Amino acid sequence: MQIIKTALLSYGMSGKVFHAPFIVTHPGFQLAGAWERSSKKIQEDYPEVTSYPTLEAVLADQTIDLVIVNTPNDTHFDYAKKALLAGKNIVVEKAFTTTSEEGKELKALAEKQGKMISVYQNRRYDSDLRTVQQVIADNLLGSIVEAEFHYDRFKPFVGPKVHKETPAPGAGLLMDLGPHLVDEALVIFGMPQSVFADIRITRPLSKVDDNFNLLLYYPTFRVILKASSSVREAIPANLVHGLKGSFIKPRADVQEADLIAGKKPGGAKWGVEPETGQGLLHTEKDGNVIREYIPSAAGNYGDYYEGIYQALTNGKPVPVTADEGICTIQVIEAAIVSNKEKKVINL
Repeated sequence: MQIIKTALLSYGMSGKVFHAPFIVTHPGFQLAGAWERSSKKIQEDYPEVTSYPTLEAVLADQTIDLVIVNTPNDTHFDYAKKALLAGKNIVVEKAFTTTSEEGKELKALAEKQGKMISVYQNRRYDSDLRTVQQVIADNLLGSIVEAEFHYDRFKPFVGPKVHKETPAPGAGLLMDLGPHLVDEALVIFGMPQSVFADIRITRPLSKVDDNFNLLLYYPTFRVILKASSSVREAIPANLVHGLKGSFIKPRADVQEADLIAGKKPGGAKWGVEPETGQGLLHTEKDGNVIREYIPSAAGNYGDYYEGIYQALTNGKPVPVTADEGICTIQVIEAAIVSNKEKKVINL
């Protein structure tokens, strides 16, 4: 089996929780180590790997095939470009870049270098999105009229992460959670025709946006995307309504909580929600009206890394393409303009 030696560009939460566990449990990957600046922690979890002192040290290691750019949003373009120029394949965390033009430049550079580029969108592999996709694919709701997706939290005070709370390219809730929600809409429904947005600062002392409402216009239906840092009692995160019925489901994927708790991915029960997370399907089927909770699809972030492995070793399609990352940023850019000009922006 071909082994893909992989390095992380940070070992904070994303490296420790979302990347390293899936790299080390996949037989086709070998974790080389991580670039660590002041805090040296990766060897506490993986003693055999390297703690690289600089980005240059990572890129100079000729044994590394794949670099994971999991650093703050405003560094993605610079670090990804340097990694490509050093001859590395790359995975770039969401948000892919802070502008669509940067994304296009990275895509062109990857093509020129003959290297793989992919955007890490782990929420595609949540049980929530997979279940919504299946309900729609099975035509259980009929023609879609409206869908509404939420990503709400209760963090009413300014947090300690400077790169998220200080005004700068890539900061704020729209660039933090927006890529998840926009990608969800694009995966299910494709690119919208136009966008209207309301983006606000609601928390005391906050200097970056912490609340947004996006309305995506499609020819025959609308998609609403909402996120807030001030929701203590969240409503269901997934609401889809069609001419035959409705599907309503809470955000219930268990993977992040399990990973934070130190559980290792894998096994038959990995990514399986509790029954309390099941969605309510109220629709018409075979001439009968049904109203029932349905089992959720299992989530598995490991499927992303399996897709990366197949792309690198067998020429299979990249699981999340640069073009998809660019489209997500284009929707966010249109939302920013819409909020500023208080009008619908065509895409």
